[in-house]
Amino acid sequence: MNTSLRYKCIPFQELNLDELYAIMALRQIVFIVEQECPYLDADGKDQYAHHLMGFDGSDKLVAYTRLLPEGISYEEYCSIGRVVSHPDVRGQKLGKEIMRESIKYCNTFYPNSPIKISAQCYLTKFYSSFGFESTGSSYLEDDIPHIAMIKK
Repeated sequence: MNTSLRYKCIPFQELNLDELYAIMALRQIVFIVEQECPYLDADGKDQYAHHLMGFDGSDKLVAYTRLLPEGISYEEYCSIGRVVSHPDVRGQKLGKEIMRESIKYCNTFYPNSPIKISAQCYLTKFYSSFGFESTGSSYLEDDIPHIAMIKK
């Protein structure tokens, strides 16, 4: 397991141009190119988010999540989204590592707020391991099956 990640979690307004570029590039590599899913990634929510970035020993962005307060994606829940790890580091358990960090930061920034996510259905077991529970039926989001999950 790679334990040498350096984390930085800051609001949008504090991102420098290189960080913003790295975030957008990583999200496009995975969500648009790798998953072959054309969608509008710049959805107007980034400006309200804290951006959790995981850098490797070479200062390359290899893991990322977007943390949103209540009222942006969901009325009564804060949210973790855009959960991504670089294809070059898959299998190193960085997804688990950044989810643990994401939950920790949500509890710090948004105390007493339950967390809601829109999980790709094939990752339900992964998110369940962090205490998220499925709610409702699956649905298509950008032509990919998803399900709402909540951690109380």
